[in-house]
Amino acid sequence: MALRNHSTITEFILLGLSADPEVQVPLFVLFLGIYLLTMMGNLTMLLVIRADSQLHTPMYYFLSYLSFLDLCFSSVTVPKLLENLLSERKIISKEGCLIQAFFVFAIGGTEIFLLSAMAYGRYAAICHPLLYGQMMSSQLCVRLVWASWSLGFLDAVINIPLAMNLNFCEAHTISHYSCELPSLFPLSCSDVFSNVTVLIASTLFHGFGTFFLIFFSYARVATTILSMGSTTGRSKAFSTCSSHLTTVSFFYGSAFLRYLMPTSGSPLELIFSIQYGTVTPLVNPLIYSLKNKEVKAALRRMLEKCLQRLKYQATKR
Repeated sequence: MALRNHSTITEFILLGLSADPEVQVPLFVLFLGIYLLTMMGNLTMLLVIRADSQLHTPMYYFLSYLSFLDLCFSSVTVPKLLENLLSERKIISKEGCLIQAFFVFAIGGTEIFLLSAMAYGRYAAICHPLLYGQMMSSQLCVRLVWASWSLGFLDAVINIPLAMNLNFCEAHTISHYSCELPSLFPLSCSDVFSNVTVLIASTLFHGFGTFFLIFFSYARVATTILSMGSTTGRSKAFSTCSSHLTTVSFFYGSAFLRYLMPTSGSPLELIFSIQYGTVTPLVNPLIYSLKNKEVKAALRRMLEKCLQRLKYQATKR
């Protein structure tokens, strides 16, 4: 598409979730509460895992990084959403928009790779319990985390620089509360064919690659669980996987659909983005704490230690 004779756009307007001022205030209160609970829940998970030596295992090592990613992911988009809900000029610079899109892409990609590494950990624990220590050594866990970060940021480095070369000449209104690549392409007056092709290719490669790892891991896990003679053993094995499967379905499905569906400004796009960018970081600590006896026990021990220290300090005074 030829570049038209218009001044180049240097900032965008984020329409957000609603243009009605009467609705924006309740939305601000709602998403501020969600953001604060997300910060509190994930920080608590990080502190509990770090403080309790009984949780220094591969599963909780991955879970601590998942909590850190959820903190980062929520902080990339929600503060700008909150600002725009109270602001008359709901603008973001082109550079700021691309930076936000970069970190949404990078952190989201890292989380998907980390979820596939966690699925492999469940496979090793249930299918090969006697070899679990060898299969999930501390060195391998560190490498899997670094590989997740590297591949996630590589995906962003491939896609975002291509978007930096786009020109935006007329349309500068984004029907969204944050900057994501699918929402930017329809606004460009440059040829976006190569951008869309690279985005779809990387999403398919990224998405299906990790999907097959997760699917293979849980197919083997399901076969092993069904072959167990003990009902108690089957129930315990299934409960260790249910939290991870819930997180995968919440985050993976909505993110994958968001980046593959055609951009039309429909409410469904907002719903998918809220699902993986806001709701999932909020519920992950609840999923892993409410369904996990070890985390609840560790949290109880940490609270008891805190109360003992408070009582000790009170008696000293």
